[in-house]
Amino acid sequence: MAVLEFFGRLLLGFLEGLGRFFVLLGQTLRGVFRPWDLRALAAQMIRVGIDSVPVVFLTAFFTGGVMALQTYTGFARFNAEGFVGSVVALSMLRELSPVLTGLMVTGRAGSAMAAEIGSMRVTEQIDALVAFATDPVHYLFVPRVLAAILVVPMLVVIGNATGIAGGYVIAVRILGANPVVYLSNSFQYLEANDLWSGLIKAAVFGSLLSLIGCQQGFDTRGGAEGVGRSTTSAVVLGSLAILIADFFLTKVLF
Repeated sequence: MAVLEFFGRLLLGFLEGLGRFFVLLGQTLRGVFRPWDLRALAAQMIRVGIDSVPVVFLTAFFTGGVMALQTYTGFARFNAEGFVGSVVALSMLRELSPVLTGLMVTGRAGSAMAAEIGSMRVTEQIDALVAFATDPVHYLFVPRVLAAILVVPMLVVIGNATGIAGGYVIAVRILGANPVVYLSNSFQYLEANDLWSGLIKAAVFGSLLSLIGCQQGFDTRGGAEGVGRSTTSAVVLGSLAILIADFFLTKVLF
C-alpha cells in the first residue's frame, strides 16, 4: 500500500503541476492582448538573448567541431569525407542548434526567472502587486515569455552559423578536408524547411522554458530554501519539456 500511495502522490503532483501550467498559460495568452510595457520586454530580451550569446556561441562552436571530428573519422572508412559538411550543417539546423540552445538558455535564463520571481514571492512583493490591483501574471510573465519566444530563434541562427563554422575549422584546418568541397556540400543539400523547422522549434522551446521558469518561481513556497528548489525544478522540468517537445515537433515537421 505504501508503494501505491507513493506513486499515487507522484501522479497527483504531476497532474496538479500540469494543470497549473495550462492555467498560467491561458492567463499569459490573455495578457499578450492587453497593453504591456515595451521597456520591460526590451530588458528581458537583453537578459535572455544578449547575455546568453557567449554560452550559445561556445556550445555551438564545439558541438559543430565534435560533429565534424566524429563524422570525418567515420566517413573516412568508406571514402565519403566530402559529405562531412552536409552532415554538420543538417544536424545543426534541424536538431542540435535548437535543442542545445534551448537547454543552455533554460539553465541560464530559465533558472534566473524562477529565482527572481521566487524571491519576489517569498518577500511578498507579488502580494503587494495584487494589493495595488496589478495582475502579477500579466506584469511578470508576459514580458519574459514574449522575450524568450523572440530571442531564442535569434540565438539559434547564431548557433547554426557558429556550429557550421566550428565544423569547418576542425574538418579543414585540422583534419585537412578540401575547403571548397566542404563549403559546397555544406549548403548543397539544405532546404528552406531545414532552417524554418529549427526556428519553429526554437520559438516553442523559448515559450516552454520561460513559462516553466516563471511558473516555478510564482509557486515558490518555503523561503530561501523554496527559491532553491524552484530554481532547480525550473531547469529540470524545462529541459525535460524541451526534449519531449523536440520529439513531437520533429515528428510533425519532418
